[in-house]
Amino acid sequence: MNILILGSGGREHAFTLKLVESPKVSSVFVAPGNAGTHKIATNVDISPTDFSAIKEVVINNNIKMVVVGPEAPLVKGIHDFFLADAILQNIPVIGPKKDGALLEGSKDFSKKFMEKYNVPTAKYKSFTSKNLEEGFSFLDTLEAPYVLKADGLAAGKGVLILNDLEEAKEELKEMVSNQKFGDASSTVVIEEFLKGIELSVFVLTDGKNYKILPSAKDYKRIGEGDIGLNTGGMGAISPVPFADENFLNKVEELVVKPTIEGLQKEGIAYKGFIFIGLMNDRGNPSVVEYNVRMGDPETEVVLPRIESDLFDLFDGVANQTLHQKSFSVNKQTATTVMLVSGGYPEAYEKNKEIIGLQEVKDSIVFHAGTTLNNDKVVTSGGRVMAITSFGNSIQEALDKSYSSIDKISFDKMNYRSDIGFDLL
Repeated sequence: MNILILGSGGREHAFTLKLVESPKVSSVFVAPGNAGTHKIATNVDISPTDFSAIKEVVINNNIKMVVVGPEAPLVKGIHDFFLADAILQNIPVIGPKKDGALLEGSKDFSKKFMEKYNVPTAKYKSFTSKNLEEGFSFLDTLEAPYVLKADGLAAGKGVLILNDLEEAKEELKEMVSNQKFGDASSTVVIEEFLKGIELSVFVLTDGKNYKILPSAKDYKRIGEGDIGLNTGGMGAISPVPFADENFLNKVEELVVKPTIEGLQKEGIAYKGFIFIGLMNDRGNPSVVEYNVRMGDPETEVVLPRIESDLFDLFDGVANQTLHQKSFSVNKQTATTVMLVSGGYPEAYEKNKEIIGLQEVKDSIVFHAGTTLNNDKVVTSGGRVMAITSFGNSIQEALDKSYSSIDKISFDKMNYRSDIGFDLL
């Protein structure tokens, strides 16, 4: 069977690596892919949101399954596009349709969904330019810090956490009246700040049955000790030590089951991943957000721990037989550390040659922002690659990742040397 993966990051490299291991998979194509996927699959230079070009690739390469990595194609309706096309409609797409993708595509929708189905989350209200004064009044009822979320997709930049009330009011006005994040912030969700320790739990579902994947914790800030600007993620750990059996049982009963049942009651046939961002508040889970795809760099620690055939699990999703599929997880800890371009998450230079990759023996190198230039691997993005290692403890796995990083270099390479600092 030939499979097409949409996306270009470390998440998609991780998908590719797992799928090429399956004896049931003939060839894997990645659109557009990176230098890492180029080594083990066939890269196709098209955008994940160019649906007509994707159709052409599917037909020309006898693709029998499409796996969607990033959120944009899902929110724009790639799954619906396939179902509406006579040639494509029988080719399974791993990822929800447009209605299910609203869980991530609209913060307002997801909060209303949680409220309706009693999924624990922070109290909130939504505002537009038409009821801006009510938004100011609602902020007055909250304690700092104040959380403002653009309703739509804003390339990971649409969430503001502010300590000053007047600044929060000014930012609300900027978002809804002056379109700080474009159409994405025409509606803004204001919610109370959740206290606790953040983590993520991932669910794979066929719309009826589900498998709960390993937990993970990622580190978003650019600076050591979790300070500085937010990034797409600087590293991750799996499993999360405090997410013990008791806590995960609560997550399943209070969050996962009502989410899956709520989707069914809404008539949403959801097939794919649900990323559940959680806050652990003194042993009780509360949902920060839903994403409708796997996280990055969490994928780079979650997928390597899954010992089952990933294609077999996807086949279960496609045919709604996921409950019949075996599922096993490596008990060891996996850690990943992201190497980023100097200057990221602000302005950075590209096309820097990466050397030393062939020296890495004890870790898995997941490419993200890389490409080939005259057969040389060079940087092409802010987050360049994730270095994943296994160990019997967090420290053992991290030691391997950092030892491997010592062998890799490119101009202005940057990374955090304290991933997992709060868990050790």
